[in-house]
Amino acid sequence: MYALIKTGGKQYKVAAGEKIKVEQIAADVGQEIVIDQVLAVGSGADLKVGTPLVAGAKVVATVVAHGRHDKVRIFKMRRRKHYQKHQGHRQNFTELQISAVNG
Repeated sequence: MYALIKTGGKQYKVAAGEKIKVEQIAADVGQEIVIDQVLAVGSGADLKVGTPLVAGAKVVATVVAHGRHDKVRIFKMRRRKHYQKHQGHRQNFTELQISAVNG
């Protein structure tokens, strides 16, 4: 059984037992969270699509860790104008262990 969930402005396809990295969630490590923004639930050929959410569906996950992604380097330059700008960015993430998909 799998589900399409929405968290942090992004959509993820999850199944029980998987680990995923999502945008940072304000929860402690080891805490169990319930994601109720489920867009679709499926098992095999059977698929239930919500309008926009599936009523009564939820995904239970446990927070494994918090961290930061690799650095993304931003370099801006205007040729012949004596302009160069270097910048870096590291996005925060939360790693989740999906324990159950109910729907």
